[in-house]
Amino acid sequence: MMHKARAMSASDQLSIVIPVREGEPLIDTLLADLEQAAPDAEILVRSCGTRAASLNAGAKDASREILWFLHADCRVERRQVAGLLSAVRHVPDALFFFDLDFGPQIPMPLRWNQWFANRRARLLRLPFGDQGLACTRETFKRIGEYPEDAAYGEDHLFVWQAHLAGIAVRPLDLPLPTSPRSYAAHGWLRLTVLYQWRWLRQALPRVLALAAGRRRNGMVRHLT
Repeated sequence: MMHKARAMSASDQLSIVIPVREGEPLIDTLLADLEQAAPDAEILVRSCGTRAASLNAGAKDASREILWFLHADCRVERRQVAGLLSAVRHVPDALFFFDLDFGPQIPMPLRWNQWFANRRARLLRLPFGDQGLACTRETFKRIGEYPEDAAYGEDHLFVWQAHLAGIAVRPLDLPLPTSPRSYAAHGWLRLTVLYQWRWLRQALPRVLALAAGRRRNGMVRHLT
């Protein structure tokens, strides 16, 4: 539950968790953004071997009411902070995400990739980690930790855990600028195909589990 006695307009409600690799080049830019956009937030930069372990370590160490998980290569302004705080005030028991935004100066293939990723996230409520997942600490406990035994896709699996726990996954109707450096380094087509293959490979068993869980819940309600 949220502490109603405290105002939700200030960034002192935020614990911002940033997993990083050793020598991460863009972390200083993000930290400078946060100093301006969320000056009172708790910033937790963690490097614990894997992204999932780093995310979980940050969440465990957090002392504020709202957890916001950010990639080191994203950019943050005051409007993203204000939008997130407002959304959590109105719906404190949801998992929130932003729209992916690679910026205006990107080639058409990446523009289509961005469009598809945002449509998928909104229609299926299946965002990825570079869309700035955020929730209250209480909601995080209900969802469960990021799966540290997964070889990849820990953000995607975390979102599926939210669905299975009955947590609403909601868009914030705000862009979160993110660097397309991975696509530039590895090729947009190759990386897009790889991500979609991994997404489908992880999605199918989760869809089946979700459907089975709903059937069981329906049977229990019918019997009672």
